[in-house]
This record gives sequence, structure tokens and C-alpha cells, in this order.
Amino acid sequence: MNAGTKTETATNANVRQAVPFFRVKNIANSIRYYVDGLGFQMTNKWIDEGELRWCWLQLGGGALMLQEIRTEGLDALLAAGKLGEGVSICFQCQDALEIYREVTSRGIQTAEPFVGNNLWVVTLADPDGYKIEFESLTDVPEDTKFSEWQSAHDH
Repeated sequence: MNAGTKTETATNANVRQAVPFFRVKNIANSIRYYVDGLGFQMTNKWIDEGELRWCWLQLGGGALMLQEIRTEGLDALLAAGKLGEGVSICFQCQDALEIYREVTSRGIQTAEPFVGNNLWVVTLADPDGYKIEFESLTDVPEDTKFSEWQSAHDH
């Protein structure tokens, strides 16, 4: 075994999970969205001067970190920009349509699920514009919309 392969193997074994870290404008709004709306659980948090500044949210094997942008200093520049633009996080699920049913029952708006790349895709946008997608494998034909598939299976 050459040295390059040994290093690569050690790195692969060492890296366990990629966790998106979203800077948000209002952490209370974001927590309502992710915890109350999408069903995440807050499993870790940082309280600074009596205020929640950061948290780790978990949903099954997926996770996100949130931190509120401060309105002073370097963070003030971030707050002026469009957060979430161009960012999509894709959670691979056993059944994305179950997630769709759960979150819509809680009043969360989603785009209509569709099949893309052999996956059911359920797309949402959080309060800061980060795109959250729940996906699950399917053999339903490409570009099928949920409403079309549902009406075909309701008969």
C-alpha cells in the first residue's frame, strides 16, 4: 500500500458527517420553522449573555447548525446580503412523501413533490431562503408530479 492510499483511508474513516451551518437573521423564527414545522430536535445549544446564539438541530441521521447573525461588526455585512441564495441541502430519506405529509399537516409550505433523478423530491425554503430538500429513491417515472401520481393511485 502506498502512502497516498493509507492517508486517504485514514481520512475517510475519520470524517463522520457533514453538517450544514446556517447563519440566520432571527434564530427564534428559524427554530420555530425547523423544530415546530419540520420536526427537528434541538440536541445542543450555546447560550451567551442569556441569549441563544447557536444550536444543533437533529432529524434522524441528518443535522443542521444555526447561529443568529449579530447586527454589529463583521456579521453586519452578512445580515445585509441575501442569505441562503444558491444553497440547497438534500436530506436522503426512507420516504420523502411521508415528510411532505407531516410538514404540510403542520402548515409548512412546500413546492409540489416531483420525481427527479429517480428520487421523490420535496423542496422547502426556510425563513432565510435556504433550500431544504427531502429525497427518497423511487421507480416512479421522471418528472412525475405528486398530484398526478396520487390521482393515479387513488382509483
